[in-house]
Amino acid sequence: MNQSAATMIIEESNFFLEMYLDPFNKRIRIDDYRGNLQLLLEKVEELAHKHQVEKLIMKARSEDFLPLFEKGLQPEAVVDRYFLGSHAHFFSKFYTIERKKNNHWITEDAMIKSIYQLDSTTDKPYPPNQYELKKANESCAEELSELYREVFQIYPTPLHDPEYVKKTMKEGTVYYVFFHQGKIVSAASAEVNSFYKNAELTDCATLKEHRTYGLMKIILRELERELKRQGIYCAYSIARSLSFGMNAVLFQLGYQYRGRLMNNCYIFDKLENMNMWVKNLANC
Repeated sequence: MNQSAATMIIEESNFFLEMYLDPFNKRIRIDDYRGNLQLLLEKVEELAHKHQVEKLIMKARSEDFLPLFEKGLQPEAVVDRYFLGSHAHFFSKFYTIERKKNNHWITEDAMIKSIYQLDSTTDKPYPPNQYELKKANESCAEELSELYREVFQIYPTPLHDPEYVKKTMKEGTVYYVFFHQGKIVSAASAEVNSFYKNAELTDCATLKEHRTYGLMKIILRELERELKRQGIYCAYSIARSLSFGMNAVLFQLGYQYRGRLMNNCYIFDKLENMNMWVKNLANC
């Protein structure tokens, strides 16, 4: 898989398929589909073998839950109300033994249990005046990339490239950042799906020396307000399963745990399991 990542639209007489070919993470993700499930899965299998992927991910509708079981796919997570109010079930299929192995599952189960014991009402005070919260624009792209390079040596999307950051902004992704002494020290984004009215809160990064003041919670709340202004109420976030801090932040912001994506993507130096967290913004 040496080609670059790309969204592929496949339209044949019996089905429509929108999928994301992700060579870096050695996977294919089906983002949307309709028509003959049998035929479209045959097409996906063909592409999976052609591109030598290790994992297939499919955002499936509830009515296809049992047929996908029959086809050998396994449910990993759910996003409530993803498809204009209908749930999306994240199914997967693994193509190599190594990609299916995992040594952290029991540890991560225990962490979720401990997170649910946390007090969800506690809140840190607003940070000192030197911190300034702003909505980012294209002029921030270079500095945003620097932040992501500093926090993540390896990341599943090319945020290390300022041109990629600008591209995401043009496509509707919203970034909020904290400046400290004129430098971006914390950031997160909302990747908006304007057709199905949902958004993924993602790309959360704070420099180590600025993690005392709960900056990420404040940024995520601001992103939620932005989404509600756009009439989007389905918000979800996918956090590294071994990161107690990020999972705790989402829980304390009112997100609910909805499953785990095994060996989902490369972050830092290895494949990571990712926890799914979901929130209905219409309730807050």
